[in-house]
Amino acid sequence: MTQRTAKAHGPSTLTVKGRDMRLRTIGFVVLAGLAIWFIAANTGSVTIKLWIPTVTLPLWIVLTVTLLVGALLGLIMARRRARRSE
Repeated sequence: MTQRTAKAHGPSTLTVKGRDMRLRTIGFVVLAGLAIWFIAANTGSVTIKLWIPTVTLPLWIVLTVTLLVGALLGLIMARRRARRSE
């Protein structure tokens, strides 16, 4: 009977133009590009009702703020999760 030893594997990579790139980085770049394209394609004005006031803003501003708030919350949650696993 043979025993297998667990090998530590690094992150998944892909070679692009002679450089090793992590698949996670490639995915991030693709998603960021799609998000920027989506924001740039939606330039009309929208009316947003905040509890009491109603505001009219360009949709690209609303989408950009939403993207940034989501990214910030994701970073906060990732740091909290990393701290718990230590």
